[in-house]
Amino acid sequence: MIDTSKNLTPGALAPKVRRMFELSAAKIRSIEGSWSPAQGSPVCTVGGRYASRGWTEWTQGFQFGSAILQFDATGEREFLETGRERTVAVMAPHLSHTGVHDHGFNNVSTYGNLLRLMNEGRIEENAWERRFYELALKCSGAVQASRWSRTADGGGYIYSFNGPHSLFVDTIRSVRALVVGHQLGHVLMAENDRKVSLLDRGLGHARATAKYSVYYGEGRDAYDVCGRTAHESVFNVNDGNFRCPSSQQGYSPFSTWTRGLAWAMCGFAEELEFLDTQGGHEEDVAIFERAARATCDFYIANTPPDGIPYWDTGAPGLDRLGEWRSRPADPYNPHEPVDSSAAAIGAQGLLRLGRRLKDDRYWQAGLSVSATLFDEPYLSTDANHQGLILHSVYHRPNGWNWEPGESSMWGDYHARELGLYLLRMAEGGPYLKFWL
Repeated sequence: MIDTSKNLTPGALAPKVRRMFELSAAKIRSIEGSWSPAQGSPVCTVGGRYASRGWTEWTQGFQFGSAILQFDATGEREFLETGRERTVAVMAPHLSHTGVHDHGFNNVSTYGNLLRLMNEGRIEENAWERRFYELALKCSGAVQASRWSRTADGGGYIYSFNGPHSLFVDTIRSVRALVVGHQLGHVLMAENDRKVSLLDRGLGHARATAKYSVYYGEGRDAYDVCGRTAHESVFNVNDGNFRCPSSQQGYSPFSTWTRGLAWAMCGFAEELEFLDTQGGHEEDVAIFERAARATCDFYIANTPPDGIPYWDTGAPGLDRLGEWRSRPADPYNPHEPVDSSAAAIGAQGLLRLGRRLKDDRYWQAGLSVSATLFDEPYLSTDANHQGLILHSVYHRPNGWNWEPGESSMWGDYHARELGLYLLRMAEGGPYLKFWL
């Protein structure tokens, strides 16, 4: 399990974070110098160079969002201009993309970050630019809200690109798009001019995720271990009844794919922070806090002491590693890969939950993960490698990008977001948040 006894602080980690952003600058410049929109979205590195893998183009917002975060952390204007210009020129199709559940990934990472910077006074106020970002986020939230399937218990969920039967655990962080759209005063207009609340659908999806994607050790099935998550939950679309867990990128429906676990950790923690600013919502707060605690506890208990998880806690090759939970993760082992991207996402969930609950166990776990991630062998110091965080995994069952030493666009983005969060905590800057 993760070592939570180190008594770390964001200030103590600040030199590592600043070094990470120094290395990050060259990575972003390299990608911008070699990438063309005609290639699609950069997804993972192959031999240290970013390559696309046309599927749903869900990583493009992380590419341009990374430049925006780089400006946020360093004040280097060139990265703001890169992020802003690329967002305007390339991101429009993502706003009206009706076929994906990834709006919070693509559009909150770009338009949302730019609007946040304007709200914080980090970039100059411009009324038309502000309205442009706001309109983009309104549209994105409404399009995401339209992907709605009802459940037999009266709730519902934002369905994945697999179809109306499919709830993905990933989408818990993508519902940020609905929250922001609601805060901007927008609704989804349905048949007969029926107004559909974006907030109601966002919170409804989070409730469904907590109920069906997260386990609580209550005997739901023979593999019901408290805090484990299922990547996919499958429903009968005729009557809305839950049918079974499934998995697209994990080893099995009955083991825990750790990046999916990390999405839940981060997503529930952020939703709790948002609801704390709204007042009320006591029932949702209780549901989300239970899910956040369960998933964070599971991550701590089922991750090596240095905080870097293996890609799935039920992966069969882990048996060959012996007591893998008791020693630092080995990214070069020949049996099962680690997933540094899960660490980058999960660390923020641990930190946010720990801060909110004033629970040092979660807080120290998040700092411990960060301390490992922002150092070798995970931090990429090779000037010829375009990735920032090494040893990331995409889709292990499909054999996509699991070789040691490779990076992913989402892993790099979330490492930068984690680094920015820590710098703001260390320096007393505005609290890093997605909501307005």
